[in-house]
Amino acid sequence: MRVFVTGGSGHIASAVIPELISAGHCVTGLARSDTAAATIQGLGADVWRGDLADTDGLSAAAREADGVIHLAFDHAAQGAGDLAGAVTADLAAVQAIGVGLAGSGKPFVGTNATGGIALAGFSGVLTEDVVLSGGPRIDTENAVIALAQQDVRAAVVRLPPAVHSNGRYGFVSGLIGIARVSGTAGYLGDGANRWGSTDTCDVARLYRLALESAPAGARLHAVAEEGIRMREIAEAIGRRLGVPAAPVAAEEATQQFGFLTPFVSMDNPVSSQTTRDALQWIPSGPGLIEALERDPALAPIAG
Repeated sequence: MRVFVTGGSGHIASAVIPELISAGHCVTGLARSDTAAATIQGLGADVWRGDLADTDGLSAAAREADGVIHLAFDHAAQGAGDLAGAVTADLAAVQAIGVGLAGSGKPFVGTNATGGIALAGFSGVLTEDVVLSGGPRIDTENAVIALAQQDVRAAVVRLPPAVHSNGRYGFVSGLIGIARVSGTAGYLGDGANRWGSTDTCDVARLYRLALESAPAGARLHAVAEEGIRMREIAEAIGRRLGVPAAPVAAEEATQQFGFLTPFVSMDNPVSSQTTRDALQWIPSGPGLIEALERDPALAPIAG
């Protein structure tokens, strides 16, 4: 299968592209810079030059491919406080890809974040059958799923806050950076709220399985660990950096955590049992705490 992958130079694509190639697929990755193009080529894929704003190019790339995996999201804009702009660009990209795939019967695997569903007001253990009517990134998820009505085998993979491998930990990387600067590995309240986690290679395998065999309209959870308490995450960071883990007062949360504040406060346990049963997906990579404990780059802060 000829597969077009957006976000081709990103953390998750660094595992998805080799996973696809090892299974016999040919991959073309979206690159907006020479550096991104070199990364994609280094993974063994071809390059399609462009970005999420190039909607005509996205439609053309989707039309030429046998299937699409959409991983790109403007995390830089989100980190700078422009979540609305990042979300708008993501929705426009999905709509453009949909134009290229409509009526083809080809697979399209989109991406959402489990945390966004919690921030939209859902509470309890998130399961694959939970569907919300709208909200940031939720509108994009629903737009992907709606393409099933246009003869696209569309599915969405929902990612947990901590997708980790090779020293990269999703939002936990942000917490590590904050702890390095502040000298404290912080959490809110009693730290009992939970984040899900998955090793990146397990995530990559699920994207491949979804591309190959997920039914149209499927919502899938790439979650190996249902929920790790934030205090445990902070304590692991503190141990590795040699700094204390301590609660942060609610009135100081924004100063401490910046754009991560809403995520640090959310409780986001997630079940992936339906996904595992449907696609025979069996995560086997290390858990988040184990990965943190093994990381040689996490050393005590000097001084």
